Amino acid sequence: MSVSLSYCASRATPLTDAETAAVERVVAARMASFPYEGQESLYLYDSDDSRPDEVVAGSTKMPLDPGRVLPVLDHVLASVTELRRALSGAEWRVHMDGLDVPWDGTDGYAFPGMRDPDLAAELGSL
Repeated sequence: MSVSLSYCASRATPLTDAETAAVERVVAARMASFPYEGQESLYLYDSDDSRPDEVVAGSTKMPLDPGRVLPVLDHVLASVTELRRALSGAEWRVHMDGLDVPWDGTDGYAFPGMRDPDLAAELGSL
């Protein structure tokens, strides 16, 4: 059974050239800093003409290894946080298999307790 994190930004106006460049910079930087070769990271879909209001959309399949789930989730949510901050005026939906990921203006996207080092250590030892 796989679990996926999905993310989507919608608004009535398409991305400007500057916003497109900002998205590309965020994606390139976050992909370069991803710690797990061969593991799925931030993945954006190609634009879909059937959904003209969607300016950014993608998903990431979470790893089956319990020791990698939190680091991958944290990295991808930080990536989506950067994307949200780069695109003003968009409505964002971020969820993991139907569960909404909360947004915090200071910390960005995260589930409560997911950055707890004790929890990460416990999962890493499984």
